[in-house]
Amino acid sequence: MARIRFDFGTLTLDAELLDTPTAEAIAAALPITSSALTWGEEVYFDAPVEVAREKDARAVVTPGEIAYWPEGPAIAIGFGRTPISKGDETRLASPCNIFAEALGDVRMLAPVKAGTKVTVTKVG
Repeated sequence: MARIRFDFGTLTLDAELLDTPTAEAIAAALPITSSALTWGEEVYFDAPVEVAREKDARAVVTPGEIAYWPEGPAIAIGFGRTPISKGDETRLASPCNIFAEALGDVRMLAPVKAGTKVTVTKVG
């Protein structure tokens, strides 16, 4: 599948799209420009995409999995604990569709502050 880039101004993160309906919808909507929000060790932002929750959607993710939150609708990148995590898990607000895999260490997003402009584009 294709690659996408999240550009937060001072840092970028590339990801590889998975073969899912959500990934296809997000790729079709690119480029996306939004304003980042944070929730614990998660960065998320509005995405102009309407996709239903997929059957394998889940709230607990592995850092590096890029998720789409249907209730947002938003893209969520968890890189550690959130206010509802149990133990060391990365738990998003509710089940999300996993649509991409980060190609770098998502913990690099820790300095991103609410209000940071984020642009998502296709790579290559």
